[in-house]
Amino acid sequence: MEEHNALVVFQDKKIRRIWQNNEWYFSVVDIVEVLTDSTDARNYWKVLKHRLNKEGSEAVTNCNQLKLPASDGKYYETDCASTKTLFRIVQSIPSPKAEPFKQWLAQVGYERVEEIQNPELAPKRMKELYQQKGYSEDWIEKRVRGIAVRQELTDEWEKLQLLR
Repeated sequence: MEEHNALVVFQDKKIRRIWQNNEWYFSVVDIVEVLTDSTDARNYWKVLKHRLNKEGSEAVTNCNQLKLPASDGKYYETDCASTKTLFRIVQSIPSPKAEPFKQWLAQVGYERVEEIQNPELAPKRMKELYQQKGYSEDWIEKRVRGIAVRQELTDEWEKLQLLR
C-alpha cells in the first residue's frame, strides 16, 4: 500500500496523493496552498467549495474524503480529487500562480480539439514530445512502428472475435 501513497513536489511544495480506484487522488488543500500561497489553505478551500456549490459545479461533489498522512504522522480524512476533478477546481482559483497552469490546460485542450479535427496531428505531436524528452530518432521510429503493429494486431483480433 505504501507504494500507492506518495508525495509529489511542485514548486518545492509537497502534495499528498493516494492511489484509489485505479487512479491518483490529490489533496485539494495541498494544491490550493501551492497555487494561492494562502496562509490558511483549509479556509481558502472551504470558501471556494461553498462558492463552487452555489454555482452548481460538480467538482466539489466529485471530491472524496480519503485518509492521508498529516504532519503529525497520523492519518486524517482529507478532501481529495482525481486529476480531472482537480483541473476543474484549479480553473476556479483566481490566483496569478494558477494562471500558467490554466494557460497550459487551455493549450492542451486546444491541441486535443485540433487532433479531433485532424487526426494526423496526433502522431506528429507524439514524435515532437518524444524529441523534447530527448529520445533518439531511431528509438522514436521503433516506438511509432511498434504502436502501429500493435494496433494492426488488435484490429485483427477484433475481426476474429466478430467472426465467431
